[in-house]
Amino acid sequence: MPFYVSPEQAMKDKADYARKGIARGRSGVVIQYDAGILFVAPNPSGALHKISEIYDRIAFAAVGRYNEFENLRKAGVRYADMTGYQYDRSDVTARGLANWYAQVLGSIFTESNKPFEVELVVAEVGESPAADQIYRITFDGSVAEEHGYVAMGGQADRVAAVLKDHYADGLSLVQALGAAIAGLSGNGEELSASGLEVGILARDRVHRTFRRLTGSRLELLLTEAKGTEATGTEAGGAEANGPG
Repeated sequence: MPFYVSPEQAMKDKADYARKGIARGRSGVVIQYDAGILFVAPNPSGALHKISEIYDRIAFAAVGRYNEFENLRKAGVRYADMTGYQYDRSDVTARGLANWYAQVLGSIFTESNKPFEVELVVAEVGESPAADQIYRITFDGSVAEEHGYVAMGGQADRVAAVLKDHYADGLSLVQALGAAIAGLSGNGEELSASGLEVGILARDRVHRTFRRLTGSRLELLLTEAKGTEATGTEAGGAEANGPG
């Protein structure tokens, strides 16, 4: 005979399932710096991206099950393109996109037997640091507006505790990268350029502000960031507008 499961228990079981799935993955960091917003995630794959552009001044970062958040990323790009085409490009905002993702994930969580094992961040760079927007969306459709930095994924609490000690307003790109690396380098793990995915939303760029930091450019930034971390002083000479 069929057995009864209370709605409260069903929701709890779904939430526990999603949290365990997300906890198995690596964490990611989104952090503001003086000239934009920095995205950092451990990712040895050159083909599968955890960080991507969504629209002119908006980017997306995710942790969890890749096929699920990749479907969400593609749907978000279509939503943004359609909104900008039907109305105006200025009508596409991180807030609107975060609310749309919240509705999608909330519906999946309540109506599907299996929730998505994902956690998302949608960020928009403004004309000034005060105008930047960072939103964290969890598997059940909850949305939180974050300020300064956000850690997501399996070790988010530990990473956030490290970021709290390293973050300050007006960090340079090198300092922000150093803070992110400090948070993600748990248990003495050494992170190299080949094992990282790094992107920025650069405030001073026109129209499309997202770009990836790769290759020798990222290696130089990492070297300076580690030097800054070791000496406690700001390293200079690595600007976001250099060759990528």
